[in-house]
Amino acid sequence: MSALPYSVEAEQSVLGALMIDSEAMDRVSARLKPEAFFDSRHRSVYVALRQMSAASHALDVVSVFEKLRDSGDIAADLGYLNALVQSVPSANHVERHASIVTEKAAQRALMTAADKAQEVAAANGTATEKLDTISGMFGALERDAVRKMPRRLSEVALERTAHYEALERGEVEPGWPTHIPKLDRMFTGGLRPGKLYILAARPSVGKSSLAMHLLLGQAKAGRASLFLSQEMESSELADRAVANTGRVQYGALLSGNLQNEGWERASNALDELSELDLWVDDESSMTLLGIKAKARSVKGLKVLVVDYLQLCASGLVGENRNSQIEELTRGLKALAKDMGIAIIALSQLNREVEKRNGKRPQLSDLRDSGAIEQDADAVIFLWPIREDGDSQIRSIGCDVAKNRQGGKGAFVLAFEGGVQHWGESTESLDSFQPAKRSGGYE
Repeated sequence: MSALPYSVEAEQSVLGALMIDSEAMDRVSARLKPEAFFDSRHRSVYVALRQMSAASHALDVVSVFEKLRDSGDIAADLGYLNALVQSVPSANHVERHASIVTEKAAQRALMTAADKAQEVAAANGTATEKLDTISGMFGALERDAVRKMPRRLSEVALERTAHYEALERGEVEPGWPTHIPKLDRMFTGGLRPGKLYILAARPSVGKSSLAMHLLLGQAKAGRASLFLSQEMESSELADRAVANTGRVQYGALLSGNLQNEGWERASNALDELSELDLWVDDESSMTLLGIKAKARSVKGLKVLVVDYLQLCASGLVGENRNSQIEELTRGLKALAKDMGIAIIALSQLNREVEKRNGKRPQLSDLRDSGAIEQDADAVIFLWPIREDGDSQIRSIGCDVAKNRQGGKGAFVLAFEGGVQHWGESTESLDSFQPAKRSGGYE
């Protein structure tokens, strides 16, 4: 291992500042841990200072020396403590110097983890087991690195005032529009970074198709987007995207039975898709760690679709499925916040909904875990209502059953399965009778 990085000057400056100004401890203690100090003497002094501060004792040189002597720690004598105080004129820069100490500690931890990773890689065991162990080590470092310090609410509110003014001037968007008007109104503008959206339905209702439709809209607006499909192959995702973008008949694409106009539409769609920052991946049984890695591989990612939760694998070996899904949803919510992205996670519903008149879902129908409802910022249900014969337009019920930052309600979507296109229907939900299920491209 190379020489471990540390700054003796920064460590000395922090300790000296704390003994000059006891209130400086309040500005650094939450982020600066004792183990961040490389010099064992400095670590001992800092531990003593934290204990004394917690007990509301004065942090002068003599008091600190007596505390160390009483605890049997004589690593730093009175002369050295005096020298620490003399090394800094004031406590004005204590936060900056503390950040240097923590940064050096983070670098040391990273180097240690890298060495440990080599040991794990060379040890016995499967590659998958080793990868999970190594990913867990570096994941812990990442979580430590992104921790935030508390801020005054007044500071945050002041920033929000500037945001409100920018909204009024039209300089920023309130959300990322889905171009489904009622959905955008309920979401007060559209999808938002840091939010987890659950799109749930029974099989073959069209949730994957709707998710692709929404993602295409985001990509066309210039937002980097990623579709993680564990059920469909990438080629099928591409077929659906071509059909949607070019209004090309999906069945004609699959059969190769395109007429001249169809080829022209497909060609134009391919040209448009080639300009989009839209990515797809069809790896099956993805873990939360795998999802995070793929999300971070797309530069500037804004919107992520995970299709679907119940097909994901879990690192919680031996746990029941409820606990495993809980790990996934909480991890996805954390990922949305950490990366500042919107995540649309698709979910299956249990069979109870099939027994209900009209087959309209409710929150208790979410399959495998109540954590899905708990962790989601919004839950959107789809269910079949009617297919309009020769037009191949299916009427699909859409219910925003949970929404932390907006309205809730149900309306009707029009799904043109032949071209994989979705829009808002002008018909009222009340005008429909319970659905009769039929075939089509879903």
